[in-house]
Amino acid sequence: MKTKVHALAGLLSFLCIASFWSATLVSELFLSYEAVAAVKAGIVYAFVLFIPCMIATGGTGFAMGGQGQHPQLVAKRQRMPFVALNGLLILIPSALFLNAKAGAGAFDSGFYGVQVLELLAGALNLFLMGLNIRDGMRLTGRLSRCEG
Repeated sequence: MKTKVHALAGLLSFLCIASFWSATLVSELFLSYEAVAAVKAGIVYAFVLFIPCMIATGGTGFAMGGQGQHPQLVAKRQRMPFVALNGLLILIPSALFLNAKAGAGAFDSGFYGVQVLELLAGALNLFLMGLNIRDGMRLTGRLSRCEG
């Protein structure tokens, strides 16, 4: 059961970040300021799903992995502090800041500086989480060593 909860929560977390990142990029490049503001508000509202999924992913991962020494398990365990700290110290505060600025119509250099930081941090988390998904699939036998 833990394996299924972990996989589902991890996949939902990854998809949340991917959708936040994609919606931000599309709205910034092709849509109006109002659309950007709506995307920023939507991201903050989606934290209701995203944050519990991240907590469930970390909790179930820790419960299943414990002190195991399999190389892929160790790699996943080493990546997770970066993912968590990036989320807690950069992504969530950035999303809240950008939502407030966009809601006030303040699309200034501060907004765009933080927006670039958020996009870079989001891309890093997607990369690290993607590696964790790959390694998790290898650990469960759903992906062979020569795949991915």
